[in-house]
Amino acid sequence: MAVPYVFGNATTAIPLTNLDSNFNTTATLGNAAVGLGNTTTSVGNVTLANVTVSNYTEQYTTTTGNVTISLTNGTFQNVAINAATTITLPNSVAGKSFTIQTYYTTSNTIVWAGGTSLKWAGNTTPTPTATSGKVDIFNFMQDGNVTYGSIYGQNY
Repeated sequence: MAVPYVFGNATTAIPLTNLDSNFNTTATLGNAAVGLGNTTTSVGNVTLANVTVSNYTEQYTTTTGNVTISLTNGTFQNVAINAATTITLPNSVAGKSFTIQTYYTTSNTIVWAGGTSLKWAGNTTPTPTATSGKVDIFNFMQDGNVTYGSIYGQNY
């Protein structure tokens, strides 16, 4: 008797009804039951162990003008300062951190706004370099109540 379907060199889809019942069993990944041939777009409650990450690159986003930082655009954001600029930070979420690089195309200032209780060391908001062609880099860490700002470096 000829085998009606072949796995190794299959060129068309094999109907699930033609497969052994073991192929119709779902596998559980985290909190999602995934059946053969199904697409899963969200899996939660997954614990990873012994994970190696190599060649990691953060998403880099460039904006200009008054900007509201959205971390869905990445955790490293470049803001081109071409006029007096207000940078509005996101509300504090425990465990979030991000970096903002400011690149000055003209000699203008920055106002830091929004966010949940932004605090700088010594309660002193840093003075931007505000010189055309220069770069300042600021890091932010959040604990769910406060966003802590620090200067990574200025006047690059």
